[in-house]
Amino acid sequence: MAFDLDMIKGVYARMQERVEAARRIEGRPLTLAEKILYSHLWEGTPTQVYERGKSYVDFAPDRVAMQDATAQMALLQFMQAGRPQVAVPSTVHCDHLIQAEVGAVEDLKTAVDKNKEVYDFLSSVSNKYGLGFWRAGAGIIHQVVLENYAFPGGMMIGTDSHTPNAGGLGMIAIGVGGADASDVMSGLAWELKMPRLIGVKLTGKLSGWTAAKDVILWVAGQLTVKGGTGYIVEYFGEGAESISATGKATICNMGAEIGATTSIFAYDQRSAAYLRATERAEIADAADAVKEYLRSDNEVYNDPATYYDQLIELDLSTLEPHINGPFTPDLAWPLSKFATAVKENGWPEVLSVGLIGSCTNSSYEDVSRAASLAKQAVDKKLKVSSEYTITPGSEQVRYTVERDGFLDTFAQIGGVVLANACGPCIGQWARHGAEKGEKNSIITSFNRNFSKRADGNPNTHSFVASPEIVTAMAIAGRLTFDPRVDKLVNTDGVEVLLDEPTGLELPTRGFAVEDAGYQAPAEDPSQVQVLVSPTSDRLQLLAPFPEWEGTDLKGLKLLIKAKGKCTTDHISMAGPWLKYRGHLDNISNNMLIGAVNFYNEKTNTVKNQLTNQYSEVPAVQRDYKAHGIGTIVVGDENYGEGSSREHAAMEPRFLGVRAILTKSFARIHETNLKKQGMLALTFSSTADYDKIQEDDTIDITGLETFAEGQPLTIVLHHSDGTSEEFPVNHTYNSQQIEWFKAGSALNIIRKSVGA
Repeated sequence: MAFDLDMIKGVYARMQERVEAARRIEGRPLTLAEKILYSHLWEGTPTQVYERGKSYVDFAPDRVAMQDATAQMALLQFMQAGRPQVAVPSTVHCDHLIQAEVGAVEDLKTAVDKNKEVYDFLSSVSNKYGLGFWRAGAGIIHQVVLENYAFPGGMMIGTDSHTPNAGGLGMIAIGVGGADASDVMSGLAWELKMPRLIGVKLTGKLSGWTAAKDVILWVAGQLTVKGGTGYIVEYFGEGAESISATGKATICNMGAEIGATTSIFAYDQRSAAYLRATERAEIADAADAVKEYLRSDNEVYNDPATYYDQLIELDLSTLEPHINGPFTPDLAWPLSKFATAVKENGWPEVLSVGLIGSCTNSSYEDVSRAASLAKQAVDKKLKVSSEYTITPGSEQVRYTVERDGFLDTFAQIGGVVLANACGPCIGQWARHGAEKGEKNSIITSFNRNFSKRADGNPNTHSFVASPEIVTAMAIAGRLTFDPRVDKLVNTDGVEVLLDEPTGLELPTRGFAVEDAGYQAPAEDPSQVQVLVSPTSDRLQLLAPFPEWEGTDLKGLKLLIKAKGKCTTDHISMAGPWLKYRGHLDNISNNMLIGAVNFYNEKTNTVKNQLTNQYSEVPAVQRDYKAHGIGTIVVGDENYGEGSSREHAAMEPRFLGVRAILTKSFARIHETNLKKQGMLALTFSSTADYDKIQEDDTIDITGLETFAEGQPLTIVLHHSDGTSEEFPVNHTYNSQQIEWFKAGSALNIIRKSVGA
């Protein structure tokens, strides 16, 4: 069925007028991204030019989507805003709290029982405030959104960094923190710096062992984990039109791994085919009527270098399969060079587990191509050498691939089907033996492979590839296997070569499902009570953060100087901590426990300047808080990359950290810090990072005249009695400075409605 059809038709009805106005103002043809952005201005019809990379712009997103781990805090914040109903269509998806351990049926039963309190809260708050609710087992947020809510030319925000998955259907879909979601659900504008644009021109066509996943693996290798920061990546060209809608979604999904604001493809015949296959023919018809506004202008395609800030070209016919990793998703290896890299780097050659699915690669097409290889293994009498798991992206996909026999094929080679949930991709995997910390290798079709992310073991070398390559590697049982040229010995002692994978873009008999897992909001919300127990250790109503004192911040202690990569997984781990996502006090006990302390090269052990003893990071910070002492955290490059989880910003704020000073920030995390009333600062000179000593007491001055574009000053008071100072930069605009002064953006919303 087509949700929110009237809203979608409204977007299309005003698109022509707004795009034409934007063309006149800009005085030039427009890219697809610009058309959608200008069509969603809070002000309505465009009246001014917004400069890419400089202008802050207020937007009016069409919808909000939240997964269960982030929805808890987002909705707890929304409840504080005092609004009776959400202002835009919004949904909650229960996908993060299901732990993979045994198999789909048993794991789901365990999760429903274990997380009943949280699910009841999310269900009741959805009923109360008019949100659509997708029960546990319904599927992963991004796949469910793609199947039900994504539409060409729309704009949505989601409380998960892989929200850009919807770009596969031509939607500007951006990952945000819960505070941003609360703003939009409360009927307020959503602010974003006008993104720069990277154009990726695709020519040729994928063939053989190469899949859509290899496009983004290649792009990640070109741009690195921070190369897309502040950009929208727009794919176009004849090669783009040859890729399925779900293949495009895979590429957009993993654009989060290059730091991109979002990624997008134009609306085309494959988009329309997917909409019709998922029972949204009305949307396809409506999109067809405005299709010229759902693609870049012809002049852009004819001369892309003039219209994009950066242009990349890729001939798909020359692209070979890629494997990225370990420990970072941008370390890209063409398959022809990967075996050599494994040997030269001493990575474990034996493959322990191959895992396919997740939000990144769980479409019907993905599963069918992997199943074609599993069937070959059966037919060619090959014994599967590694553990092998399959994670469907939605109940609709799971039901359909089971009907079409693919799950039975996987079972024949020993494959284990996990619940329709995130599972191992986010560390919700009870991997037996991981606690031993043994050196091993796994390969997945997921999107991220940071150290310890999958199973908590820092010695697990995690690699990312397409479902086809993952399946072939699992059959071979070793990372040095190249299925294009290497033969395997079957149970009869005969050498056999795997044929190229085959599959179907869409099911020939259509999609099917008995119960998709959707719950509509209550017709009479006045009778609904939101369920939060005052004695719960998983849910906790929020108290407002205090306002700024109105003075410079002096006498701050250094909590930790983080060395190297410090992602949101390092700042606020997932895995077993997910159960506390609705309880700020309890989850704050994981704050920065994964960050490496510059001074001792250890994790979760920092010096307490009050005792001169070393202890766990949260314990030291709680001691400072108990004594009324503020602190500062110092970080390295791209601090806060990875997940959108705002807990990584809320935990330091809750425990009394006043500022984060880094060489550079990931976009979402910097915004999250600002929303929570924190100071997010960057070194004017990265060399000043080295000046900070372990026993420093630190002042931040210039706050009494805090203004847009004006640096602040850091004063270091060293333990030997000397002092030194240096300037630090910030990106706060006038509105964001008001967030800081008020204590948080939410405090301003609350005041505006008198709550």
